[in-house]
Amino acid sequence: MRSVHDQLAAVLAAAQPVAPLDVVLADAPGCVLAQDVTVAADVPARDVAACDGYAVRTVDLVPPAGAAVQPDVTLSVLEDVAVSAVTPGRLVERSAALLASGAPLPVGADAVVPLDRTDRGRARVVVRGGARPHENVLRAGSDLAAGAVVVRRGSRVASRHLAAAAAGGLGRVRVHPRPRVVVVTVGDELVEPGRARPPGSTHDADAHALAAAVQDAGASAVRVGPVPDDRAVLREVIEDQLVRADLLVLTGGLSAGPWDTVADVLAPLGTVRLDQVAMTPGGRLGFGTVDGVPVVALPGRPVSALVAHEVFLRPALRAMAGHTDLFRPSVRAAVTRPWASPAGRRQFVPATLAGGPLDGYTVTPVGDPGAASLGDLARANALAVVGEDTTAVRAGDTLACLVLDG
Repeated sequence: MRSVHDQLAAVLAAAQPVAPLDVVLADAPGCVLAQDVTVAADVPARDVAACDGYAVRTVDLVPPAGAAVQPDVTLSVLEDVAVSAVTPGRLVERSAALLASGAPLPVGADAVVPLDRTDRGRARVVVRGGARPHENVLRAGSDLAAGAVVVRRGSRVASRHLAAAAAGGLGRVRVHPRPRVVVVTVGDELVEPGRARPPGSTHDADAHALAAAVQDAGASAVRVGPVPDDRAVLREVIEDQLVRADLLVLTGGLSAGPWDTVADVLAPLGTVRLDQVAMTPGGRLGFGTVDGVPVVALPGRPVSALVAHEVFLRPALRAMAGHTDLFRPSVRAAVTRPWASPAGRRQFVPATLAGGPLDGYTVTPVGDPGAASLGDLARANALAVVGEDTTAVRAGDTLACLVLDG
C-alpha cells in the first residue's frame, strides 16, 4: 500500500509549470506571470492636471508682504488645453490656462487651481486662496516610471496588474498559461444530468464536479464522456484527448473486476501505475504519464474523487499553472465529538469549522466520519485530517483541517 506522502510526491514531481507564453491582456487574468512587467516610458509622459481647473504660476499668487489673508487674484486666460493637446503654450506673468483633467500643463505652469476655487471665467479668471507648487499636478512618471518593474514575475495577474501593463502600452504579457485539463468519466451506468435516468443508471456527478474543481484550481477544463466500459472506445478517447491536454483525468473504471477497463487500457500506453493508497475515502488511484502527458485516475464515487482532487490533483494543477502556494489554507481545530478512524490510513473527514484565530477553531464532523456521503461533503467547509496512527479521535483533540472554499 502506498502512502499519501509518496503518492503526492510522485504527482508533484511530474507537475512542471506549463511552458510560458506571450498572451494578449484579455487572456492574462488569473494566470501567473512568467516574466517581470516593465514599461519603456514614463506614465504620464509629462506633467498633467489632476483635476479640471486652471494652470497657474504659483509665483503670481504669492500674497503681498504683510497680508493677513490670501487675496483674490485675477489672471488672464490665454488658452483652453484639451487632454489630447500636443504642444500647449507658455504662461506669461499673471496668466492662466483652462485645462481638463489629464491635460498637459503649459510651459511655466507649476500648479492647477480647481474650478471650485475660481469664478470659472473664460477671458479672465478670479482665483481664490492661492496655490502651492505642484498642487493638483501629476508629475511625469508618477504613475509608472520608465524602466521600473511594475509587476513581479510569479504574481497572479489581476485587474490592477492589467491596468499597469495597459497604461504602459503593453498589449501582451508573458505568463504560465492555465493548464488544459481533460476530464473523462468512464462507466456504462453514467447518464448526463438533466436527462432521464433509466433503471440501473446514475447521473454523472464527477464530470461537473471535477471540471469545476479544476477551474477553481486555476486550470481550464474540458469534459468528455461519459465513456462506456469498452476498452477499444476508451483507448480511442484517451489517444484523441492527449493531443490537447496538459493533464488528463480519468474517473471511474478503477475496480479490479472484469467490467472495469481503465487499468487494462492504460497499462500498455505509458507509465501509469494503479496503487492502493493509504487513505479514506477512496484509496485506489492511478498516476503516471502517457506520451509525456500526466494522467491521473480517480475513483468513480464523487466523494472519493473530490477528496483525491483536493489531496493530489489540486496541488499539481497549481504547480503546473506556476503558483507557489500549492495547498489549501490549513488551521488546527479542537474536535467537538469523538469518532473512530481506520488504522494505517489517513482519513479525510468532511467537517464544519467554527470560531476564529483569536478564540481558536472548533471542528465538527458532518454525518458519519466513517462513511462520508456526498450530502455531507456538500455541507462541509473543511476536511479534518486524521493521521494514519490514530484510531480514536476524542473530543478536545486538535486536528489539522484543510479549509475549503465556501
